Amino acid sequence: MKLTTAALGLLLLTSGMQPLATPASGPRVDLPFQNPDLPIDQRVNDLVGRLTLAEKVSQMLNASPAIDRLGIPAYNWWNEALHGVARTGLKTTVFPQAIGMAATFDKDAMLTMATMTSDEARAVHQEYVRRGERGIYQGLTFWTPNINIFRDPRWGRGQETYGEDPYLTGQLGSALVKGFQGDDPKYLKITACAKHFAVHSGPESSRHEFNAQISDYDLWDTYLPAFRDLIVDAKVAGVMCAYNAYAGQPCCGSDVLMTDILYKKWQFKGYVTSDCDGLNDFWQHHKTDPDAATAAANAVLHGTDIECATGKLFTYNSLLESVQKKLISEQQLNTSVKRLYKIRFQLGMFDPVERVKYAQIPLSVVESAPHQAH
Repeated sequence: MKLTTAALGLLLLTSGMQPLATPASGPRVDLPFQNPDLPIDQRVNDLVGRLTLAEKVSQMLNASPAIDRLGIPAYNWWNEALHGVARTGLKTTVFPQAIGMAATFDKDAMLTMATMTSDEARAVHQEYVRRGERGIYQGLTFWTPNINIFRDPRWGRGQETYGEDPYLTGQLGSALVKGFQGDDPKYLKITACAKHFAVHSGPESSRHEFNAQISDYDLWDTYLPAFRDLIVDAKVAGVMCAYNAYAGQPCCGSDVLMTDILYKKWQFKGYVTSDCDGLNDFWQHHKTDPDAATAAANAVLHGTDIECATGKLFTYNSLLESVQKKLISEQQLNTSVKRLYKIRFQLGMFDPVERVKYAQIPLSVVESAPHQAH
């Protein structure tokens, strides 16, 4: 028996099943990763197992292109919300700068602000999805908060931080993470990102080649406590590794920071992004790697899943060469790609809108009276 498209849609609706939205090209809609009732890890494994090597590499760039044959939409990982949703084409509520909010010493006020911001972020994202737009500053992965320690007032980005106290920074940063990511047992509301990991508090002008050399005591007493609070206790979904080097290795390729502390000691389960254009520093400024292919393999092997770049020079575009030269295996790339898709599944991007409560937040919350009054 043949069914028309309309009849099939009616059959799905009357049977209680939700049809998945798919492009006009008509990719399959019966694949395991498209089944919202399956465990997320199973769906991730199924999806990544269907990708070619070139497709996997493409998904490790901040501007990840669509994979039309599987019905996977484009996604840009870069978004900002330091004190309210930023850089979007829509007007949103702007809250006080981070250093000003820190001066209140008020975790509850920070949690409320973060909840309001994540409400607006979800509403703005859904509006862009309705418009068919999936570009930069339109996604659900926000690269904030900045939990670096404001140790030197000459650092030009100190206003982005919560000040010079590691304890206060950890407490306020954790409140922001909880307000951003929500409390649903299955879905993330939006994701926060602890940055810049680590030992990154200026000087700004030399950040691309600066090598931080500090004592172990200073590392653990000053620079790492806030990161531990967000990663271990608040379960932040994202981490951004810093431009600078630590103990002679770029932070995104650091044995100590990435391998030993972040992944082994703290058992981090989220995703890691580079700071923008930071992986080029491996071979252009820090000179720890001879070329892009070696640098790309180095970063991935240390757990840097996404490369952010502001121009056309992506170090990760050399990952195909890295695999060909046996600097890294495709299986090792899979680890990063799976971490990235797990975040997207946890955000509900591949599930019917009706199943994701955060996708129901109306656009009317943006610049609403309660938000402006906070």
